[in-house]
Amino acid sequence: MTPCTVLISGAGVAGSTLAYWLARRGFRPTIVERSAELRSSGNPVDVRGPAVPVVEAMGVLPRLREVATVATRMRLFDARGRQVATVPMPASRGDEVEVPRADLAAVLFGAARDETEIIFDDTITELQPDEAGVDVSFERAAPRRFDLVIGADGLHSAVRRIAFGAEHEFVRPTGMYVATTMLDEPSDHPRDVLIYNAPGRLAAIHPGRGKSGAAFIFRATGFDDRDPERQKAFVAETYAGLGWRIPELLGRLARADDVFFDAVSLVDLPSWTRGRISLLGDAATCVSLLGDGSSLAIAGAFTLAGALAEAADPATAFAGYERTHRRLVGSKQRGVGRSAALLVPKTQVGLTVRNLAARLVPGGAR
Repeated sequence: MTPCTVLISGAGVAGSTLAYWLARRGFRPTIVERSAELRSSGNPVDVRGPAVPVVEAMGVLPRLREVATVATRMRLFDARGRQVATVPMPASRGDEVEVPRADLAAVLFGAARDETEIIFDDTITELQPDEAGVDVSFERAAPRRFDLVIGADGLHSAVRRIAFGAEHEFVRPTGMYVATTMLDEPSDHPRDVLIYNAPGRLAAIHPGRGKSGAAFIFRATGFDDRDPERQKAFVAETYAGLGWRIPELLGRLARADDVFFDAVSLVDLPSWTRGRISLLGDAATCVSLLGDGSSLAIAGAFTLAGALAEAADPATAFAGYERTHRRLVGSKQRGVGRSAALLVPKTQVGLTVRNLAARLVPGGAR
């Protein structure tokens, strides 16, 4: 393909990685980001598997190591605060790293920004594609025309909604929710992720770097409210009466100004492409409870950029990208139920079995 203009919706992990590789292949990328600045919320995520050679080739792996967490194991506790098992962290091995999502996005954005046009505090409101390009209307900026548009704007993608259909057609809730917030001080256990489970509920303290973070992951259905105070109240109600450090963490959550809350969902579309519009990252393949989404987004962005650079036309490029990347995504989506059963067992029996199994993991112990 000849050099062309590509509008990328979303300045997160997927969008920034794609912009970097497109620019190096002669394209002219533009990123539009709804937020006024890079967002700070989110859990630590792993950069592993197919994502590692991509970030190595970008030259950002040393920087990621600088901002990586230093956690090397997970410690599981009961309601009285007694340790019941320890498990080594997956990203404590080899070249893999665990990085706070916000730091990962910032490092990737920093690598891309010098060769990318950036539009903050704006969003796409209309897409009018034809055989030669896409006319794009924005909430704030003047309308423009681009050769291609890529939706890398997350689970609640505006591009997917405009070009493919309503969210409920493609987003399948798993019956779980997640809420996270940063704590003001470092953890007392800088190399340990502290985890407490009750049936259908998990709470964790992650050491991070400098400041620690708290996470609540739990099973529930029927809650769909975007009001932050109602979300906090929902978490508090779900965890009321539990032991360990739950009362303390609920108090911190209630006072926090920056809280991430969302339903854990799968995104499943029969095709990620409509003409000259395609989807990437969570907008196309939201899959995981265990941090795989960011690695898949990095790998998918690299695959998409390569396909666009090598193919004779966009249709061939998008088909090649989807054919290749679906092989990576499929097994992860099929494994979500198993991951949920390990992370948040539904019953006390399931929790007991999980804890016993954790002690049998290589490097695990009581």
